[in-house]
Amino acid sequence: MKMSETLGVLLICGFLSLIANVVGTKNGFVEAIPGMLFLIALAFVGIWLGKVIPGGIPGVAYVVTIGCILTVPGVPCAAAISAAVSKVGFMQLCTPILAYAGVAICKDLDVFAESSWRIVVVSCVVFVGTYIGSAIIAQLILKAIGQI
Repeated sequence: MKMSETLGVLLICGFLSLIANVVGTKNGFVEAIPGMLFLIALAFVGIWLGKVIPGGIPGVAYVVTIGCILTVPGVPCAAAISAAVSKVGFMQLCTPILAYAGVAICKDLDVFAESSWRIVVVSCVVFVGTYIGSAIIAQLILKAIGQI
């Protein structure tokens, strides 16, 4: 995929996420735009670095690393970035991504159908295990920090 196409997809996902953000949070469309633009720029730079830097490191690793560095307290732009991104709800970011994943799976539905019934069982076990594992970790951490 060309980088111009990547930017187009990121902009479309960002716009859809902004709409979902208005519906799902108390934040307005306009006040969430700076945070969304930062997230789009961060994703674009990370994907670009994943393509141009040798070593086969995926773009998502660069996205996470750069995002963490830019939001560490003490970095000059950290407070502004954190404030802007806090206006964008995490669950609202997932909406267009999950829709795209659904379309991608449907595209390869024939391959999925040929995988036999065992793939359904394995998928269900993985989903349930991941959910339970996440819930246990969240419970332990929230108890440890005194939130519950």
